[in-house]
Amino acid sequence: MNDLRPAAPPLTEEQRAVVEQPWDARLLVSAGAGSGKTHTVVRRLDHLVGGDDPEESLEAGEILVLSFSRAAVRDLTERIARHGERANRVRARTFDAWALDLLLRTYPDTDWHAESFDARIEAAVKAVEAGALDATEEGPPTHVVIDEAQDLVGERRNLVETVLDKYQDELGFTVVGDAAQGIYGFQVEPDLREQENGWFFDWLRSSYPDDLNELSLTANFRARTTEARVALSLTTRVQRLGTDDAEAERLFQALSDRLADLPGFTSLDDEVLLMAVRDNPTPTAILSRDNRQALMVSERLRDHGVPHILKRKLEDRSAPGWIADLLARTDASTLAKKRFDTLFSELDPPAGIDSEEAWPVLLRYARAGSGRAEQIDVVRVRELIATRRFPEELAPLDTAPLTVSTVHRAKGLEYDRVILLDPPAWSELPKRVKDEVDPVAEVRGLYVAMTRARDDLLHVPGPEIRQLRTQRPSGRSYLGGFKYWERYGLQLRGRDVRRDVPPGHGADADPAKVQEYLREAVRPGDPVTLVAPLALTEGDRQSPRYLIVHGDEERVVGEVSETFRCELYAVLKVSATWEIRDWPERIEGGHVDCVEAVAGAASVAADVGVTGNGVWSAVRLAGLARFARAENDEEQT
Repeated sequence: MNDLRPAAPPLTEEQRAVVEQPWDARLLVSAGAGSGKTHTVVRRLDHLVGGDDPEESLEAGEILVLSFSRAAVRDLTERIARHGERANRVRARTFDAWALDLLLRTYPDTDWHAESFDARIEAAVKAVEAGALDATEEGPPTHVVIDEAQDLVGERRNLVETVLDKYQDELGFTVVGDAAQGIYGFQVEPDLREQENGWFFDWLRSSYPDDLNELSLTANFRARTTEARVALSLTTRVQRLGTDDAEAERLFQALSDRLADLPGFTSLDDEVLLMAVRDNPTPTAILSRDNRQALMVSERLRDHGVPHILKRKLEDRSAPGWIADLLARTDASTLAKKRFDTLFSELDPPAGIDSEEAWPVLLRYARAGSGRAEQIDVVRVRELIATRRFPEELAPLDTAPLTVSTVHRAKGLEYDRVILLDPPAWSELPKRVKDEVDPVAEVRGLYVAMTRARDDLLHVPGPEIRQLRTQRPSGRSYLGGFKYWERYGLQLRGRDVRRDVPPGHGADADPAKVQEYLREAVRPGDPVTLVAPLALTEGDRQSPRYLIVHGDEERVVGEVSETFRCELYAVLKVSATWEIRDWPERIEGGHVDCVEAVAGAASVAADVGVTGNGVWSAVRLAGLARFARAENDEEQT
């Protein structure tokens, strides 16, 4: 049988020096933007698993591969599948996913899903210190690969240091990163950011003074034009940037000047820009500094009818809708390969992958108990969906050619064309703003943004966002006015949809027919409206119940979650003495992000005629929706 996978690019001498190190080597690899870092890591894994000397080769289960973001993990996983010759059984994980899995195996009686990401990382650190890895079936790793190491800060950095320190006499490691691209310092407290700058790299050097092997990848294989390379000559200065605010301001201005000298557009309403991104198959990204800018850019594009995706938070994972569609076709508790292939072939629309890709992944995560032939345990699949641990490899793909994203969410990705929102002029920032801004983080963020392009790097003025504010502590954006009490709309998010019962339940809609409608008629980007059947609050500090309706006929496709009701209340509750006199009758202008698979009680689903062993379809919401009231708001005191 011929291997139809594309041939892997040849290794450079720099890359080969990294790849061919023995398994017990301690490597720190500085890999600049576009230097073939992921390709090098994949070939490194191949070498570790299948070296020429069997005594120097490791089993896949002996290698722990961790990276910072889902995007990086997905890219690495896809590259392993495409180019890995012997490393196909090696699994890459995010730090958060690996920590959760360790806790679930070590302390199964604790509801770890109810804990925050940071709380789980802290608990995982303590578990490793207590010997949790020794108690696992595979034992502690023999070699650890850390990707995107420059983003290790706070408790995640502490977790990695704890693993390396506890087993320092027994394992090797390959740590890959680039100091110029460390843009996640905002995750730690402001007074700790300065000391976190370069902490992990310094810790490695001090912990392994005699046997740390430092190598570099310096060539750039991403940028194919002069415009795309415009920031690269400043790489060394950005990498060496310490805590000198004056140097940071000079670098920020130098990057900004180079961007301003490139071709650009007059505004987001520029017809030339709209022609360039509408119905254009070229992979393109519009990158913003923060979430509010990204949300407003997305809304402006929707106003102009430009198809695009708004990239989600890295941790905002979902299970693809096709898995609910597949399970809706059977009530069996297990699925053998032949039956799985038959059900998979009936999916409409298709899954976007083929059954030969999906089957081995699901089998690895949800294999039926010992003593059985190769079968998938449907109950385990439901648990993966319910606990939001559905395999990264099968997560929905971003298929639109145009992506709107913050720089942070685009980290590790690349596009043929990148359009950046113009950065602010540093000298014109008010002092109060400068005092709140980390100059080093701003330099790195702009550098990362300017090194995502393969061919075209362009710029455009950002949208006006003064009226788009953030409600604390939920972090939800809302549309305000010039008067402090004015509220005109709010951001819709994935967690705004009720998931514990099938959509339509208790809403005078047949849940089974709603499932059929979701499969056949609802698509990403479709407009939705939230409608309140009764202007009665659902509970203390909550808004009324809102139904989610779709299409001109306003078919019910779901209901808002308790989280949404509480956060809508918080947005409209201007102050402790404020009385909310009227609730929006309709909340219009949101849209479907995607149709996803969710999980709940199988008995509840069966009672309302929904098959699928407790797995069903539901919409995810997105967009900036507007309030529609019967009467205009009046000033309240």
